[in-house]
Parts: sequence; structure tokens; C-alpha cells
Amino acid sequence: MEEHADHWLSTEEVASYWQVPAKTLANWASLGKGPRFAKIGRFRRYKVSDLKRWEQTLPYRGSDSQFPLSDQRNAA
Repeated sequence: MEEHADHWLSTEEVASYWQVPAKTLANWASLGKGPRFAKIGRFRRYKVSDLKRWEQTLPYRGSDSQFPLSDQRNAA
């Protein structure tokens, strides 16, 4: 993911990066879950810094549990 804290990503870009359906992000948004986003017109946009911050709140699981989700991708 880009290191620019002020860079905005579309729902599709976030879904592709996290390998989840875009509908999952839409569902989280409707339930008030998931990362922060801004509505620009009818589109949701996610700030990279908010995505990284939200990733850090996720519980650790598995054998690589000492690494946050974002670091696991870089460790492989």
C-alpha cells in the first residue's frame, strides 16, 4: 500500500488490496464497522493512513501472530 498518508483509495482498490469483496466493505460501512471513509459524491474513499491505523486494531491469529496484518505481507 502506498506510504502517502493523504492518498485516497477507492472501495475497489481497498477490496483488491485486502482480497475481500467490495460488498464486504459496503456492508461494514452500513453497520458502522471497518475503517474510516469519506463520501465524495456517492463514492466512498479511504485514506491510506486510516486503513493502516485500522489494520493495527485487528486481532492477531496464527503462527505469525507477532506481526500486524500489514507487516505479514512484507515478511513473506
